[in-house]
Amino acid sequence: MSEPRKLVHVERIPIRWGDMDAMGHVNNTVYFRYMEQARIGWFDALVPEDEAWKSTGIVVANASCNFKRAINYPGTVEVQVFTGPPGGSSVPTYYELMIAGEVHADGAATVVFIDMARQKPVRIPQTIRERLQ
Repeated sequence: MSEPRKLVHVERIPIRWGDMDAMGHVNNTVYFRYMEQARIGWFDALVPEDEAWKSTGIVVANASCNFKRAINYPGTVEVQVFTGPPGGSSVPTYYELMIAGEVHADGAATVVFIDMARQKPVRIPQTIRERLQ
């Protein structure tokens, strides 16, 4: 059984002409960029502005993507970000890349909270943990 997931953020990203490769569809690496952009939007909304990227940051411990359908220019990708239950310093995140309500890819990334000055993992701050739950 998969762990419970909660929708926490939606990011709409215009597909750029330069996102495509010689095959005429969005390059596989760009799917990870779309997930990254949505993850940063979620983080910026989650963490107080005076802390985000100053004292508290995030890094990705691992990331994966399942490619289901090619994405092509023009259009807009809607990236839905979901989270699972937080651990001590990390939280599992999940992504669905959709166009016109149809899933074109899904993915996951384990996000680790870090102390920006020390560049080391830290326990998720209580105020942020409460927002995650």
